[in-house]
Formats: sequence, structure tokens, C-alpha cells
Amino acid sequence: MNIKLTTMHTSAIVRKLTLLLLLFSFVGCSSISTFDQYAYVQTTSLKVDALNLMGQATDSFSIHAKNVAEVKTNLQKVYEYERNRPKNEVTAKMWDLLLNTDGHLLGGFLKRWEGKSVLGVTFVNEEKKIISDAFDQIAGLESGKIKIPQQLNTN
Repeated sequence: MNIKLTTMHTSAIVRKLTLLLLLFSFVGCSSISTFDQYAYVQTTSLKVDALNLMGQATDSFSIHAKNVAEVKTNLQKVYEYERNRPKNEVTAKMWDLLLNTDGHLLGGFLKRWEGKSVLGVTFVNEEKKIISDAFDQIAGLESGKIKIPQQLNTN
């Protein structure tokens, strides 16, 4: 029942991310930043790191504490980068939701793992799907931004 309840709460957060993405669709192009290759690469790379780390949550947290700290540091670096880009409020808000330790996405997952020491395989697998979708929404927003001509020539 806890898994079902948590999944329902997490699904609500993913819906909020989707609404933010839809909101972006209706906002004029001048009110959001342009495409940033670094931000896109970091987002997709951290998705892989985070999902791999989550897969280890069926082991004791203490075994992986160093890896957790490293991934958290890398997430914070990207969050700070995104937060300080001009006209990037929508993306920064998506990162806020993903990293919120009181929420039901990655930040909350890592806090729960640390608090419980070991998480069940079913819970971990369900959370990985939801968090993967959240990362995909952030990456999708970035990849959908307008690319300036200089960026088009380097791809």
C-alpha cells in the first residue's frame, strides 16, 4: 500500500512537470532561454548516473554513501548552472521538483534510501520509471528550445 500511495503522489509530481512543459509550449520564445548543449548533455548524463545509483538502493545505503554524495554534488552543479541561466525559470523549477528532498522524485528517493538503509526491489523499479520520465521531460524541454545558428553548425 505504501508503494501504491507513493506512486500516486509521485505521479502527481510528474504531472506537474508535464504541466510546466505544456506551459512552456504556450509561452512566447522570447521568455525562455535558447538551447544549451552543455545543459542537455549534463541532464542526460546525470539521468544515467541517477538511475544506476537508484538500482543499488536494494543494498545498504552505507555501502553506496560515497557514490550518493558524488551524484548529489553533480546534480547540484547542474542545478546551479540551470538556475543561473537567463530566462530559464521553467527548467530551474523542474530541477527544483526533481531534487526536492521532501518530494517524491529523486531527492525524496535518496532521502528515503538513507533513512531506511535498504529499499525493496519493486519500489526501486517503479521509482526508476517515474524519475526517468522526469529527467526525460527536462531533457525534452532543453532539446525543444530554439537553437541559435552558431549551435546549429556545431552539431
